Amino acid sequence: MKENGLESVRVAAEITASELPSGWRWALFTGLEEFLRLFEGLPVTVYALPEGTVFRNRGRNGVPVPVVRIEGRYSDFLIYETPALGFLCHSSGISTMAARYRIRAMDASMLSFGIRRAHPAIAPMIDRAAYIGGMDAVSSLAGARAIGREPQGTMPHSEVLLFREPRKAFEAYARATGKGRKIALIDTMYDEKREALIAAETVPDLYGVRLDTPRSRRGNFAQIISEVRWELDIHGFSHIKIFVSGGIKEEDVSLLRSAGADGFGIGTAISNAPAVDFALDLVEIDGQAYTKRGKFSGRKDVYRCPECLSYDVVPMGGANPVCADCAVREEMVLKKYIENGKRTENWEVSETREWVLDQLRTLQRRGDQ
Repeated sequence: MKENGLESVRVAAEITASELPSGWRWALFTGLEEFLRLFEGLPVTVYALPEGTVFRNRGRNGVPVPVVRIEGRYSDFLIYETPALGFLCHSSGISTMAARYRIRAMDASMLSFGIRRAHPAIAPMIDRAAYIGGMDAVSSLAGARAIGREPQGTMPHSEVLLFREPRKAFEAYARATGKGRKIALIDTMYDEKREALIAAETVPDLYGVRLDTPRSRRGNFAQIISEVRWELDIHGFSHIKIFVSGGIKEEDVSLLRSAGADGFGIGTAISNAPAVDFALDLVEIDGQAYTKRGKFSGRKDVYRCPECLSYDVVPMGGANPVCADCAVREEMVLKKYIENGKRTENWEVSETREWVLDQLRTLQRRGDQ
């Protein structure tokens, strides 16, 4: 750029998603923390949706919703475009998938089990995004450190196999776990009902049992869960929870909940979630609205209805819109997070997660899944 006299050109760039994966009606915006760390110290100003925002890819008028706006000299940040998009695309896909599971089972316990399906180097990102999206806990040590919580998991099949008998394995698991929450795996060697009762009889303070039966062997999974619930209840173990894992699909959740599942371990569906296809485009050059074909030029204000979470995108400085469906004044949602290289705002991961859950309750009430 320097050789062509463009080093001092100032621009406004926006990050948008023309489409969302798999026909999603909404997505969850995450990855902002890593994004901002990349831009801290650069002579730019960054506006963005708050991390954890439920967003639509387009406003009512069809204009793509900017999730980020960067203002400054293009020469100061152009080399960061690729990693910046990577932070947002990957994290937002994972957190959205977690949120889609959460919205189908709002009161169920949900654990992130996805790190064994991804490269270990990104385990903290996967678990952090999953937690923000609504998972109650994560299974990796690095991921737990990233969110400031204790890791949670259950015993493996290999433990039962090494002892060659479920009862001995459950006894050893109980000793090793101490006062921690105990969830026994009950589908290694015998019928699930039988192993559930063995676990309940062997571990006095058993919290729950987990079914991880592969799809190729489980038959009617809902029926198996119902049978285990019945046997536990009729033998005086109604307090013991039932957790399920192993290829649980979105559409499975409601059926398995009604069959008696109290919690879910979700792995591959989260860690291998489709990325949100964000792109960065210049929309203003040296103060003039200017962009490439197929895009909308000029800086924009982004408004969201607090009741239905729909969006309106207007030219910067335009009138504050009223939601056409809810007849309420919409709220401007882009916030300044970096001003001339200096961070202006921080947040806690746990607070972000709680805000996400509030938004998901709104979507659930409106049937917007």
